[in-house]
Amino acid sequence: MNIAILSKGAANYTTKRLKEVAKERGHDVRVINYAKCYVAIEKDKPVIRYKGESLEKFDAIIPRIAQSYTKYGTAVARQFESQGSYTTASSIAINRSRDKLRAYQVLAKAGVAIPKTVFARETASFDDVIALAGGTPLIIKVARGTHGNGVVLAETPKAAKAVMQAFYVEGVNFLVQEFIRESAGEDIRALVVGSRVVAAVKRQSLDGDFRSNTHQGGQGVPIRLTDEERKTAIKAAKAMGLPICGVDMMRSERGPLVLEVNSSASIMTPEKITGRNVAEKIIEYVEQNAKRRPKKDKIGA
Repeated sequence: MNIAILSKGAANYTTKRLKEVAKERGHDVRVINYAKCYVAIEKDKPVIRYKGESLEKFDAIIPRIAQSYTKYGTAVARQFESQGSYTTASSIAINRSRDKLRAYQVLAKAGVAIPKTVFARETASFDDVIALAGGTPLIIKVARGTHGNGVVLAETPKAAKAVMQAFYVEGVNFLVQEFIRESAGEDIRALVVGSRVVAAVKRQSLDGDFRSNTHQGGQGVPIRLTDEERKTAIKAAKAMGLPICGVDMMRSERGPLVLEVNSSASIMTPEKITGRNVAEKIIEYVEQNAKRRPKKDKIGA
C-alpha cells in the first residue's frame, strides 16, 4: 500500500513512528510537507505538485496538519481526497475540529457533555456573559487558540470584565467557559482509533497552573478510564467525524466533560507513558479501511 503522511516535520515523533511502523508492515511510505505542495485544478484532473513533480495517487493519506496551517493544509488534503485517496481525517472534519465554537456546537448537538460555554465578540453585556457561564471563576479563551495559548483564568467578575473588554477592543472572538474546580490543573487525553480508546493519560500541571497541557509544562501519567469516560471519548470522536483523534476531557461532579477533539494529536506522551504501540493501531486501522471506498462526510456542521 502507498501511504503519504502529510506533515511539516519529518523529525516529529508521531510522524517518525507512523512511518517506521508502516514500513515495518511492508508499506511504501512517504512524508510529504503539505506546506510545500501546490495544486492544479481543472475538470476531472486533480493534480498535486511537490518539488517540481506531480505526486502519484496514494492509497491512503494520514494528515498531520498544524493549527497555523489549517486552511492551506486542509486544501491540500482535499486535493488528495479528490484523487480518491483514503484519509484518516477528512478536510471537513479537521476544519470542524479546529473551530472551537463549531466543535462545541457539534458536540452539544450530538449529546456529548461539555463545560458551559458562551461565545462572544463585540458585546458590552459582560455581566450577562459571566452569569451564563456560571459565574466566576471562569475560563476565557481565544476561539482559535491552541496548546493552552490564549487561555486566561479570571477569578473575579472584575478580572473577567477586564479580559473581555481587552478582547472587545481587539475585535477578537472569544469563549467564556465555566471553571471546573474539582479538575483544576488536570485533564485526560484519550487516543481514539476507530471505535476504541487505545491509550489514555492524565495530564497534571506541575506548577499550580490551571492548564494541564504538556506544552505548558504539564506531566502525563497512565490512567484507567471509567466506562462512561471511554464511551464519551468514542462518542465525541464519532460526532466530529474523526476516527483517529485525541479527545481531551475533564472529570467533573456531573461526569466527564469534553474540552477538545484533536485531529492531529501527538502519540509521544501516550506511547512513552503507557507503553502501548499506538502507531501500530493507527496503521492497522488504515490497512483495514483504506481499500474500502471512502464515504462522503455527511455531517453538515
